[in-house]
Amino acid sequence: MEVRECSAVLLLLSLLLPLGLPVLGAPQHLICDSRVLERYILEAKEAENVTMCCGEGCSFSENITVPDTKVNFYAWKRMEVEQQAVDVWQGLALLSEAILRGQALLANSSQPSETLQLHVDKAISSLRSLTSLLRALGAQKEAIALPAATASPAPLRTFTVDTLCKLFRIYSNFLRGKLKLYTGEACRRGDR
Repeated sequence: MEVRECSAVLLLLSLLLPLGLPVLGAPQHLICDSRVLERYILEAKEAENVTMCCGEGCSFSENITVPDTKVNFYAWKRMEVEQQAVDVWQGLALLSEAILRGQALLANSSQPSETLQLHVDKAISSLRSLTSLLRALGAQKEAIALPAATASPAPLRTFTVDTLCKLFRIYSNFLRGKLKLYTGEACRRGDR
């Protein structure tokens, strides 16, 4: 009986031990693994595609303010990482507010679709996860610790959307644009 118990413990240890060891070649921060961000981008693109054909059922009763996702690549490359962090944090915060407002407006509509509600809920969850991943990367500290000698960041450019499709398009573009550019640069830095 003792031999069986001992071999069962050894088997269990051999299964669990590798879980505690670091994986060679794994990025220090989860967001630095391109597959992680690509998963969020794919979910955002799916939500955008689903809402493309919903027509009037996806219109909001009011306009929602969202961040402008256009990127001037020349200006972006010349920005300090701290300024990029500020731009991404402000955009992420505004986008989170916009998705939450869209969720509330969708809930108040006459017949909210379960599919649309599912995509909105997934977007909210994804934005919370992305916020946590960026916080672990140190983006929030960089955004707060903008050097005094640096010119204050330009105010966040915004515009409004009136449909769920446009909201998800902005969400998808933000992830594929500013967020991906920022995380790529932040992950390449030697102190990460």
